[in-house]
Amino acid sequence: MPATSIVRTLGEVCGRLSLVEAVVIADAALHDRRVKLAQLTSWAEANAGRRGIKKLREVLHHAEPAAESPMESRLRMLLVLAGLPRPKAQAEIYNRTGRLIGRLDLYYENERLGIEYDGGLHRMQLAEDNRRQNLLLEAGVTLLRFTATDVYGRPEPVVNQVRGLLAARRAC
Repeated sequence: MPATSIVRTLGEVCGRLSLVEAVVIADAALHDRRVKLAQLTSWAEANAGRRGIKKLREVLHHAEPAAESPMESRLRMLLVLAGLPRPKAQAEIYNRTGRLIGRLDLYYENERLGIEYDGGLHRMQLAEDNRRQNLLLEAGVTLLRFTATDVYGRPEPVVNQVRGLLAARRAC
């Protein structure tokens, strides 16, 4: 049965989806190491005349191989499309003695602002997440937590809260 390559399939699918959902698909493929960013970039260059290539280039600009879940990608894109700087994905945070405290889904390093997406798994590891959050606070990292309800149902307050904390942390 004839099939297209993963690179071509991603290129064509990304051209048809909304920017956010295309980034979600690209992030997942990159994170799972099904494709490399360079392969997608080369395919886009070699197929410059195809329909959807302009959007694919925009997707590649926003793609993040470190993203570990579709909702993390959606949360990152919510912030970026609202004009906020792109946060670092899966940032490792260490305490003063050099011990790893944990990894944050999204992180603004200069402002020491972490952002976490809390999915269904969060409920099962609440105590551990609380302990980690306390260690982050002790290390000077402010942490915001959001859920799917926030990302889908309350995007403006999410953006405003992040924007406000970034401004406050910069002013310090």
